[in-house]
Amino acid sequence: MAEHRSMQRGALLDAARSLLSEGGTDALTFPALAERTGLARSSVYEYFRSRAAVVEELCEVDIPVWAAEVQAAMEREATPEAKVEAYVRAQLALVGDRRHRAVVAISASELDAGAREKIRAAHGGLVGVVVDALEGMGHHRPRLAAMLLQGVVDAAVRRIELGAAEDPQAIIDATVAMALGGVRG
Repeated sequence: MAEHRSMQRGALLDAARSLLSEGGTDALTFPALAERTGLARSSVYEYFRSRAAVVEELCEVDIPVWAAEVQAAMEREATPEAKVEAYVRAQLALVGDRRHRAVVAISASELDAGAREKIRAAHGGLVGVVVDALEGMGHHRPRLAAMLLQGVVDAAVRRIELGAAEDPQAIIDATVAMALGGVRG
């Protein structure tokens, strides 16, 4: 029975990812979750008490997975510069990913404090990963540089997500050039 509940919970989270990536947070409703999973609406409430609870769990499940992917990409590199480049490229490579789109939608919405805190903590962890590389490049304020670098990455994510006039690869290359040029400063 526990395995069945776990599968249904997984199916609900997967449906939530799809709804968020297709239509943003407005699309994430309990009737839509019920329809996507074939569960009764009352069953959805057995797993999650609110939309915020769905969002919180998605953040708990998905953000550490990408943070690990970004960290792994950085660990494959030998020099601090290459690690910073991997940090940027790995995040931007995730842009088309449904899990990523879902969290971008979540980040842009009005959230309860719990979900906001989970997103902040996860992003903080991701930023922490690049601080060491920036220190290795001899940056005198690596934490500040890491926060600003993440802002550049977030702007590039939005640009790619919006389907800007530029080719996504051009956006990625420009972001890498700006990141490396800026942190060398």
